[in-house]
Amino acid sequence: MPTSLPDADALAHSAHLQALIREQIAAAGGAIPFSRFMELALYAPGLGYYSAGATKFGRAGDFVTAPELGSLFAQCIAEAVAPVLRQVGPTATFLEIGGGSGVFAEHAIKQLMAIDAMPARYAVLEPSADLRERQREHLRRKLTPLVFECVEWLDGPLSEPWNGVLFANEVIDALPTPRFSLRDGEVFEEHVALTGDGAFVRTDRPADPLLAAAVRHVERERGEPFPDDYRSEVLPQLPYWLQAVAGGLETGAMLFVDYGYPRREYYSAQRRDGTLRAFHRHRVSNDVFALPGLQDITASVDFTALAEAGTGAGFDFAGYCSQASLLIGNGLEQCLAGQESRAADEAGRYALRQQAKQLTLPGAMGERFQAMGFSRGVEFGVAFLAGDLSFRL
Repeated sequence: MPTSLPDADALAHSAHLQALIREQIAAAGGAIPFSRFMELALYAPGLGYYSAGATKFGRAGDFVTAPELGSLFAQCIAEAVAPVLRQVGPTATFLEIGGGSGVFAEHAIKQLMAIDAMPARYAVLEPSADLRERQREHLRRKLTPLVFECVEWLDGPLSEPWNGVLFANEVIDALPTPRFSLRDGEVFEEHVALTGDGAFVRTDRPADPLLAAAVRHVERERGEPFPDDYRSEVLPQLPYWLQAVAGGLETGAMLFVDYGYPRREYYSAQRRDGTLRAFHRHRVSNDVFALPGLQDITASVDFTALAEAGTGAGFDFAGYCSQASLLIGNGLEQCLAGQESRAADEAGRYALRQQAKQLTLPGAMGERFQAMGFSRGVEFGVAFLAGDLSFRL
């Protein structure tokens, strides 16, 4: 359960979402796949965690993402993709998937302008109407009117041909994920049912052919079958999602940053119950059924599966490294020095150094978060030259 008791309005909000989920369970004959439960808990219109109005990001929310720490992360990402934008030319588009609070866009745009690599369009694909409005208001305050006019919000992927860069930070971990388990060597899919008093409870049903095939593929790649009672997540829809968000990208690059592992580490014997977890007020919980709509639900990323999805969609694999290596290899030291030189006092310089440590130290975000890139018709591999980890895939 979340550690701090929500107020009456929040509890009422969660009760409405729980009622909706119970209706869906009843309509489905008594159980829905866990992936459907996660989709409703996070994205049900007006009720899901990302669709409703509570603060998600930063110290006042439930978790802190790299862009919320300050401007260093966005500046380094801008430095990493600037060569691609220059190769594409003056008609380039920068497409951000899941815009968070709008802070990343603010700092990335300012850095791209400073290094003369600003694309013609900065587009944000944000499914949450609430977050979209927050992003719009933030950028309206932080950018000049002329620059703000370059930003647009999309209702869906760019289906028409386009060229430029796609960027997604902590997006794949929030895709509704199927959960599987093994019993007598057979694959089962985790579902959510109801107890007699209406509480959510886990139950397993035989997996459909798509999920079963995805699990068998992982087993072949691991070189051994999963033992009985092993439970984890797998995203058979990842290739379709990636192709959908890339849309008509003809020339350019894609960059994904998220927490996760290569496949052999993801499906290790030590992770017999997978990586699924919830976040509420900066605390991690294993109770993903607690107060739907009021806590984030997330699973780590199988970066081997992401590499397969990207190359399967016709992109060249550009590189894979830790977040620390990505930032250090793309100007972190210079960005930090520049900001320190402009800081008003020692307290400001100390805060900047702490930001850099949080982004790069192994015990913080530096190694837990990793980056993977793909390209088509451009050179992007140089962004991953510091600390390449592709041999682990």
